[in-house]
Amino acid sequence: MNQIINNPTTTIIDVRSEGEFSMGHVDGSINIPLHEVPDRVEEINNFSKPVVLCCASGARSEQAHMFLSSQGVSELYNGGGWTDVQIHKM
Repeated sequence: MNQIINNPTTTIIDVRSEGEFSMGHVDGSINIPLHEVPDRVEEINNFSKPVVLCCASGARSEQAHMFLSSQGVSELYNGGGWTDVQIHKM
């Protein structure tokens, strides 16, 4: 996962709420709360790949991963909790 997270073309999407995101997030990540994901599939599909999803614990990012995969979004990874992703980001 380190290689994916540190790929210069990787987009990191944090699916926590705006309030959670404002309390701390991975540097350079984009906040798209989980409830907005279904309305933003096309936007997400157009982001630079690969796409790494994260949240607080990995549960919401897994929900987003399953949904986006079913919508045909490729090169998609569940990074788990945002602090785990931050630790791996160089």
